[in-house]
Amino acid sequence: MRQATWDPQQYLRHAGHRTRPFLDLLSRVPEPARSPALIADLGCGAGNVTALLADRWPDARITGFDNSAEMLAAAEEFAGPTPAGGSLDFRPADATGWAPDQAYDLIVSNATLQWVPNHPELLSSWIDSLAPGGTFALQVPDQSTAASHTLLDGLCRSARWRGRLADRADEQRQFVLSPGGYLDLLTGLDCTVDAWETTYAQLLTGQDPVLDWVKGTALRPVLTALADDPEAAAAFLADYRELLRTAYPAGLHGTVFPFRRVFAVATRRS
Repeated sequence: MRQATWDPQQYLRHAGHRTRPFLDLLSRVPEPARSPALIADLGCGAGNVTALLADRWPDARITGFDNSAEMLAAAEEFAGPTPAGGSLDFRPADATGWAPDQAYDLIVSNATLQWVPNHPELLSSWIDSLAPGGTFALQVPDQSTAASHTLLDGLCRSARWRGRLADRADEQRQFVLSPGGYLDLLTGLDCTVDAWETTYAQLLTGQDPVLDWVKGTALRPVLTALADDPEAAAAFLADYRELLRTAYPAGLHGTVFPFRRVFAVATRRS
């Protein structure tokens, strides 16, 4: 099965809404115990939010990791020294097998671990790799019960599409614990933990904006599977577009798209 390809330009079309949860997460991350801090951004994507880490800690040495060559190529525009003597670089890595090669003061993962089924099992080794007093911070979307995702799943499994897309429906499933689940797990790893959830009422504008949103995220496995058959891809998008228009009707000022996200900030006890 071909790995889903990512489109940085499509993903960044809603950069404002996608960046806000990262800023909310960052606001609850404590200051590192040492300076300059060593920071890892696991699942850095196009690098735009990784650059925000350099704004917060301008002397830090920051590395962004991602398994998408397309995303890493886009991130390179942010690479290099930072004005206060820090640095920002990007490397290929897959979160499913990533093992820290040094003691980081902060490991952050933004909107990535929902794609990693075994990530709860990986947290122990990542916490162990932190420097004393270090912090692990995550933000993951949880749209598993939202119409955008249930309709996509149902369409992939429908009689018309299941022969080609049932496996892709499984691939776009997201694996997320509840805030309480992360709280319990990370507390058991000898951390002090702050865990919460937020549902953002996002006002999207333009034609079929919810479809445009999911083209950058949950729809990527399907678009990859149909990439060699433009006619089938267009037919699938037409079917999905009609379902989304009913589920998310346009209003006077745009289309309201509720989006639930789960957060956890775990600081290792010294």
